[in-house]
Amino acid sequence: MRHARRRIVRRAARLAAVAGLLLGTTMVARAVAEEPGGTAAAPPASVRADTTAGAEDVVSRLGTSRTAGYWTAADGRTVVAVTDRAAAGEVRRAGAEAKLVRHSMRELKSATAALRATPRVAGTAWTVDYRSNEVVVRGDRTVSAADWSRLTGVADGLGGFVRMERTEGTFTTRLNGAQPILSTAGRCSAGFNVTDRRSDFILTAGHCGPTGSVWFADGGGTRQIGRTVRGRFPGADFSLVRYADGTAGDGADVVAVGGGKGVRITGAGDPSVGQRVFRSGSTSGLRDGEVTALDATVNYPEGTVSGLIETDVCAEPGDSGGPMFSEGIALGVTSGGSGDCAKGGTTFFQPVTKALAALGVRLVVAGQDGPGQSAAPAPSASAGRGALAPGAAAPGSPAPVTGGTDGAALLSRLADRRNIGPGLLVIAGSLVALAATRFIRAEQDRKAYRREYSATWG
Repeated sequence: MRHARRRIVRRAARLAAVAGLLLGTTMVARAVAEEPGGTAAAPPASVRADTTAGAEDVVSRLGTSRTAGYWTAADGRTVVAVTDRAAAGEVRRAGAEAKLVRHSMRELKSATAALRATPRVAGTAWTVDYRSNEVVVRGDRTVSAADWSRLTGVADGLGGFVRMERTEGTFTTRLNGAQPILSTAGRCSAGFNVTDRRSDFILTAGHCGPTGSVWFADGGGTRQIGRTVRGRFPGADFSLVRYADGTAGDGADVVAVGGGKGVRITGAGDPSVGQRVFRSGSTSGLRDGEVTALDATVNYPEGTVSGLIETDVCAEPGDSGGPMFSEGIALGVTSGGSGDCAKGGTTFFQPVTKALAALGVRLVVAGQDGPGQSAAPAPSASAGRGALAPGAAAPGSPAPVTGGTDGAALLSRLADRRNIGPGLLVIAGSLVALAATRFIRAEQDRKAYRREYSATWG
């Protein structure tokens, strides 16, 4: 009987050691795995390109009559469009690449101002394409032939640098998003958590619902999140939802990217043309693409919105209000667009920095003061611009998403990079336990043999 008990104890010890070995291996493997979205970890956003800062300074110094915007090339270089050779020399001395163009930013902006002054046509959008040195006017399938002909006549009168394009699909606002919130006005998305140091709020799209809209976390209306207290749409596209209890709670600095994973947000900034960015939404999940233009104007059926970020990141109905970010820097909230994630399309975002300034709030980030977790200080205009080539950017640092299922939370904890050390310790301890049980068994077998030998031979 005693021998049977010892055998059971040894087997249990071996099984526990094997389980510990598997757990430790999982902790280490998941901690060193790729970032959300299949992108390997990249250097932090604090690594800045000196050429970008130099380009900003030289563009500001030369003015809109001698420059026509700047962008990030495919290899990460900053390119500045200039209208004369003397300006090109100043750009090169600042460490950036210069491209001579025909039309200045002043001319391009004059053309967009003339387009805004024309009678509004729903289903149209325009922006300045820095790389082609043109103003691009797009019309979706809802624009009639007569309206398109009239708008083409206006463009022809502005000069040969206005390009007219027809686009598939329809320019519409996009509902829903990364972490869904629901009201009688529809289903939308939590973008980023912000604070005024007295209360915490959700920053989301303004078209999601008017002031006074009550938001819930479930379709049954039993888990109230908060109420819309301020917003703007059309014109811009942002709103604030005040939390019912005044605080955002744990994990307020994390945005969900699916699969129980999240990305930690460390600040806010403005993107540059050519920068790689990421968007999260409940319909299409985590998607990435490139900033194609800034200061875009879109004529939605509900009204005109200006000052938007244009990207080639796909989005679908159900993604509106969701966060756009890169390298952990908040850049925008999803406004609208055309197309889908099967064929691709164009998506527009409300810039976060403009919304924060208009609403008088700050991002909630980790490690500072505030009702929920903390208030991020006001960022510089280029906070979102990194030194990496567009294809090398990553969403940001991985972090667990709170409020999900226990299984999702467990996977997120296992993926924490801080678990590499503890995981190695678990592996080492398990190997020691396996060796110990092996040694104990061998020693017991030797003693049993000696007893048997002594009894046999007297």
